Amino acid sequence: MTVPGIDRPRLVQWMGRNVPDAGEPLAVSLISGGRSNLTYLVEARERTLVLRRPPLGHVLPTAHDMRREWRVISALAPTPVPVPEPVAFCADEDVIGAPFYLMGYVDGTAVRTREQLGDPAPSRARQLSERLADVLAAIHAVDYREVGLGDFGRPEGYMVRQLDRWCQQWERSKTADLPEYDRLVDRLRKRLPAESAASSGTLVHGDYRLDNTLIRPGDLEIMAVVDWEMSTLGDPLADLGLTLTYWHDRGDEERARIPVAGDVTVAPGFMNAAEFAGHYAKASGRDISDLGFYVAFGNFKLAVIVEGIHARFRQGKTVGEGFDAIGSAVPTLISRAHRMLDHA
Repeated sequence: MTVPGIDRPRLVQWMGRNVPDAGEPLAVSLISGGRSNLTYLVEARERTLVLRRPPLGHVLPTAHDMRREWRVISALAPTPVPVPEPVAFCADEDVIGAPFYLMGYVDGTAVRTREQLGDPAPSRARQLSERLADVLAAIHAVDYREVGLGDFGRPEGYMVRQLDRWCQQWERSKTADLPEYDRLVDRLRKRLPAESAASSGTLVHGDYRLDNTLIRPGDLEIMAVVDWEMSTLGDPLADLGLTLTYWHDRGDEERARIPVAGDVTVAPGFMNAAEFAGHYAKASGRDISDLGFYVAFGNFKLAVIVEGIHARFRQGKTVGEGFDAIGSAVPTLISRAHRMLDHA
């Protein structure tokens, strides 16, 4: 059976030369749910692996960098941050049409919906939300120089560059002009926080949320953090702000209409966004008094990401389901960002 984005005969040949201990790949299938990079299950004779490659078509400059993902999980493998086992990297686009890497299969689930979560005891759900904050604090506590990531990014000027970068991505992807987007960019630029030693100089994931972790059924332990394509060195509160952008508090009906990251955090026992932020502050020892700006920035960034996905959907370049209504989330996210700045 043909699998979009995979040239199976060439992959079989490449694995035979580069991952001989895995044995012959017997089956390759798309793992559903990916809205950016594509993820596949590779069932080989001796072990099961996971393959990551960029999306089909409309790949923006600096986005979907497979080597970046590969490098960071390789660096984090010996640290307390849980990541999949790095197995092999391929830069040769002639193999499957794009760079890709293989990692070990993790026996866990990317939980996106209440249905996937099941019906755990509220105490177990709270432990999961606490653990999610603890792992984020652990990412930010990594000595990136010691693990070989000293040149992984430039912490100085991170938020300025982030704003410029996502503005450029918007211009390349936008499907319509939105005056409220332009006003938001102006407000964010005027409110950029002053840099300090505490607000820069850590590894940041760039897209940290519950469904970018793999959860073990039963005890709901976080087995691995995945999807490191946006990772770099920078301001840790940008990570926290984006995590809270994805967070769905009980009673937030507007958030329920944004079709990203699911509704898991409304389950009984989960901390709300304010509690999650407080737990992170305690675990990390960081000052989060300017968090409102970072949540506003998170909504801005997610709006740009969603607009890019919407553009790929309109071009017929998405793989999987659930993209038809995603474009409607863009103005909602922009509006939420304005409100966060109003109240920050």
